[in-house]
Amino acid sequence: MSKRVRVGNDNTPARAGDRGRLPDTELLALETRYCSHGDTVHYTDPPKIFEGCEGSFLYDAEGRAYLDLQMWYSAVNFGYRNPRLDAAVRRQLDRLPQLASQYLHREKIELAALIAQDAKKKFGAKGRVHFNVGGSQAIEDSLKLVRNYKQGKSLMFAFEGGYHGRTLGASAITSSYRYRRRYGHFGDRAHFVPFPYHFRGPKGMSKEEYGHHCVQQFARLFESEYNGVWDPKAGEAEYAAFYVEPIQGTGGYVIPPRNFFLELKRVLDEHAILLVVDEIQMGFYRTGKLWSIEHFGVKPDAIVFGKAITNGLNPLAGVWAREELINPTVFPPGSTHSTFNANPMGTGVALEAMKMMRETDYETMVAEKGAYLLEGLMDLKRRHKIVGDVDGLGLALRMEICQSHDSFTPSKAIVDRMVDEGLKGDLEVDGKRYGLVLDIGGYYKNVVTLAPSLHITKHEMDLALKLLDAVMLRAVRA
Repeated sequence: MSKRVRVGNDNTPARAGDRGRLPDTELLALETRYCSHGDTVHYTDPPKIFEGCEGSFLYDAEGRAYLDLQMWYSAVNFGYRNPRLDAAVRRQLDRLPQLASQYLHREKIELAALIAQDAKKKFGAKGRVHFNVGGSQAIEDSLKLVRNYKQGKSLMFAFEGGYHGRTLGASAITSSYRYRRRYGHFGDRAHFVPFPYHFRGPKGMSKEEYGHHCVQQFARLFESEYNGVWDPKAGEAEYAAFYVEPIQGTGGYVIPPRNFFLELKRVLDEHAILLVVDEIQMGFYRTGKLWSIEHFGVKPDAIVFGKAITNGLNPLAGVWAREELINPTVFPPGSTHSTFNANPMGTGVALEAMKMMRETDYETMVAEKGAYLLEGLMDLKRRHKIVGDVDGLGLALRMEICQSHDSFTPSKAIVDRMVDEGLKGDLEVDGKRYGLVLDIGGYYKNVVTLAPSLHITKHEMDLALKLLDAVMLRAVRA
């Protein structure tokens, strides 16, 4: 690729020998010695060090281009170094970059109003917005909202395969025991309910039939007091809320049938259980809607958001909740607090991002690009026996990698090799060499989850399909 990101002080790509820059070997030695390994996961050995970024690409110290198909776990929906959003950061830096959270600034107020007004229009409910600095922290805030509203009830429903964060409260409603094993958690662990993962569900059912079956299995819990969740005499559930990702993120971009959440919401409403929707990874047009729950026609009681609201430029997250849960008489000042919760830099760029989303037809753009990529993935599935399943909603796409003898048995080993081959940076397409950045998810860590930039071009989508083809061929041969 001829275009190189400018990362050096003289507007040239940084090189390993540039003055003041340590070579990668020395940096990795320092990382091994001085960095906590508890705050990251290295998916390849040695870990990759990047020096620059632009659009859909990351660049290493030699200026080699790596097409990124995961965009920082969907935090950079609008492309690296998006000119409009970068300019918003510079404007905020020049005007009001810092302010204690007990004071007000217009960016916080206008951003909250935009989100709340949009929710009122879509869901017909008045509400308010509460900010924090990260997805896990916003989940914690939502748990306070729910417990406070539901008279201190601490039990929640959540899905198998669901991921809501790794703080102590968030990990209690995240299905993986691995995140709790050494630490325990405050309060009670969630009751985990099967998600309609059709590819690995019972055979002989359509996707819609399996979604209905999963709802019926959940509804069975309320048939008798002896199922452990419902007191029919009092007409009261022991559980306060159901935390859902409409499209499972870390679980492998599992997409439910359209009937599923409508049926589930009826059960929740019958038993006065709140629906809290985690849009941290799927929000902000990843699926072609501002909120992925919009695809399913239900009205949430609360929405938790983060990541792409600032395009990854500044930590910001938050909760929208119905007025009954969050108005100052029930959730008064000081109910929860963070020094940086509604910081001007984060709310400033988020406000510009929301304006950009209102002015751009992302709904059509994402649907068209997603359909094009999904068709390409289906072609790869026809040509590669290791691809057991592909699916997608907008630009949230999945490719489940399996053993070739049955195209069903999960193969984490092949996916790991695909990641390694992509990060070598030596994949040749049309006479040029590229790298490929992939993310791994799924219940068995055998799913390639694809979350490209919403601004990805047709040329880049074609390149992505060719690079995926190349890394699969290499991984199988290895």
